[in-house]
Amino acid sequence: MRSAVGVYTAVLTMAAASLVGAGVVASAPRASALTPPVGITADDLPTWQTNGIVWAMAEANGVVFAGGTFSTVRPPDASSGNSEQQALNFVALDAATGAPTSCELSFTIGSGTATVRALAVSPDGQTLYAGGQFGAVNGVGVSNVAAIDIATCTPKSSFKVAASATVRALAVTGETVYLGGDFTSLEGRSRRYFGAVTTGGELLPWTADADEPGRAVEVTPDGGKVLLGGDFFTVNGTGSHALAVVDATTGALAKAYGSGFIPTASVVKDITTDATGFYTGNEGTGGGVFDGRIALNLSDFNQRWRDTCLGATQAVAVHGGVLYSGSHAHDCSSMGAFPNQRRKHLLAESVGNPALLGWFPDTNDGLGEQIGPRVMATSAKGGTDYLWVGGEFTTVNGAGQQSLTRFASGPDTGAPSVPLVNASSTKPDEVNVRWQSSLDLDDSQLTYRVYKNGATTPIHTVSGASLPWVRPQITFRDTDVTPGSTYTYRITASDGTNTSAKSATQSVTVPSAAEAYPERIKADGASLYWRYDEASGQFAADASGTDNSGVHRNAPSYRATPAAVPGPSTAVGYNGTDEYTYSDRKHSRPASYSIETWFKTTTTQGGKIVGFGNRTQEPSSSYDKHLYMTNDGRVIFGVYSSGVRTISSGSGLNDGRWHHVVATQGSSGMRLYVDGSLRASNLLVTGSQNYEGYWHVGGDSINSSWPSTPTSDYFAGQIDETAIYPSVLSSSQVSAHRGLGTGS
Repeated sequence: MRSAVGVYTAVLTMAAASLVGAGVVASAPRASALTPPVGITADDLPTWQTNGIVWAMAEANGVVFAGGTFSTVRPPDASSGNSEQQALNFVALDAATGAPTSCELSFTIGSGTATVRALAVSPDGQTLYAGGQFGAVNGVGVSNVAAIDIATCTPKSSFKVAASATVRALAVTGETVYLGGDFTSLEGRSRRYFGAVTTGGELLPWTADADEPGRAVEVTPDGGKVLLGGDFFTVNGTGSHALAVVDATTGALAKAYGSGFIPTASVVKDITTDATGFYTGNEGTGGGVFDGRIALNLSDFNQRWRDTCLGATQAVAVHGGVLYSGSHAHDCSSMGAFPNQRRKHLLAESVGNPALLGWFPDTNDGLGEQIGPRVMATSAKGGTDYLWVGGEFTTVNGAGQQSLTRFASGPDTGAPSVPLVNASSTKPDEVNVRWQSSLDLDDSQLTYRVYKNGATTPIHTVSGASLPWVRPQITFRDTDVTPGSTYTYRITASDGTNTSAKSATQSVTVPSAAEAYPERIKADGASLYWRYDEASGQFAADASGTDNSGVHRNAPSYRATPAAVPGPSTAVGYNGTDEYTYSDRKHSRPASYSIETWFKTTTTQGGKIVGFGNRTQEPSSSYDKHLYMTNDGRVIFGVYSSGVRTISSGSGLNDGRWHHVVATQGSSGMRLYVDGSLRASNLLVTGSQNYEGYWHVGGDSINSSWPSTPTSDYFAGQIDETAIYPSVLSSSQVSAHRGLGTGS
């Protein structure tokens, strides 16, 4: 798992490397409309909607059947309550158009709420089996399970099976229907949570009794085994939690999964198979749970891989060697992916590798338990493959769409986002054009073209990789420039089929002499250097030469003037409430480092100026290596090393003037400089808390364990010229930076 993530991270890093010169084409591969192995676009197609939750789906002959808890359906563009047609817990839809077919079935119950929780089609495509909680189908009495003749869209009166409670899972072979759910008897005979009947409705002696409900049933492709998933801890009296493999003829346990394979607070919600493996979707409750997906080999039923994302997985489906899943994933940091943040509901992974692939359409949480997707199904019609998703969501890709949506193998119609660009020049022989990698929801490899001075032919083409949570900076250094001249630049992003609009024009004038301050910062080895010259957007350009860019959150005040240091550069302003900037790139704990920035404020609420933390879009749970201001205007430099360790400046730095601050830590301990002078030190504290994290400017967590805890975690004021170094700056370097910054 870790090695796979490392390989992908390396690809991202190499693809985003800085390039020099004009008209150079990078060696990275050109983009195609979908980045293999992904074979389904992220563009949602027009699909009829329901007014409730879709729990189950199945497919036959280009028709997708959807069941759940709803009473009407409506066209794709209709809002709730408009243009509705009755559909009692079931609808059949054309896979290619997303519109209802002529097949209409009503699943009802005498008392309580009817619901369809499972659908499965016979191998010959002639019979649809339905399970759930219902007492009649089109008025024909049944007991929680029914068989439907697909050709006539009528219930089969010959199939009479009584389940004592809700049926939640179905799997069908040519002769047998396997059931899982809440029931403890079938046809009046004891069958605890799993059972089997013939396709004609006769109870079979097959026994796989569990101690807790069943939620998933799947037959292996060879027909020899049945895969069981659910809440259980035993099957036929033998310990096997949440997952088990049993014999398809007898129900005898063939493979048990003992204590710890799936944590006791987690269950299996869904199972799917392909030719060589089977895959589980898992849900946990409370702490220490497992919410991700497991891939297992059919050859020996042992684990191939597992991912450890947090955010319960409800549904899984395989298409073209890719495992698609529906969940509410919010923290995949253990996978080397995104830290805890806003939920992502649709993900994709290779069946051979758990690293997340570049496919990120999304829904919202929606209704009910507010989990989002609940079920997935694949279908094909007219030479196009479709991935259908059902659940309790009410939006898809940011637009209103309730409970049903679908995606196709093509065409890909979504263009990448318009690049966010920064162009600057601090010496007479070059212009640096920097941009944040664009976002394409189904293509992680994009091609960029740089246009100069309004030309229609690009002067530079390069490819780069990006994902929603890591959008590396790419830099083009234009050396074909003349001092005193002004140049303009625009950039497009393409996925090989669709091309974004050109970026906003960036104009830059080449200086006749080098700017002393920024050139000295780079010469002294800054590995992150944010100058805050952006006019808008979330991109914070890095001028260090390492493409270590940042992401602005909640639109701080751009291009604040006057800035802290001489020259045309500007500062950024934060509101002290929710605005901040974090590094796009994750960093390991630095052994030696320096933090440098300039600030100006009159706040009496304090707040974090610069710091290191383990999250990006939510307050960090691990954080230190930070500079924060107290309510009385002191700056504290703190680390966590067997407890909180801090050193502090004097008060009164909230006087509305620009101040220069540098904090260093290494083998010689901690030092804090303010306005070029050493204000405090501790030679004994050489270490800090060990975690991977991100640099933050303008705000992040500060709890009460830190001395003189400020009223606010967020800094209200202006910040400029933030730099991080992978080494300890000397006192002479600090003094020189201060002098260059003040022009003295």
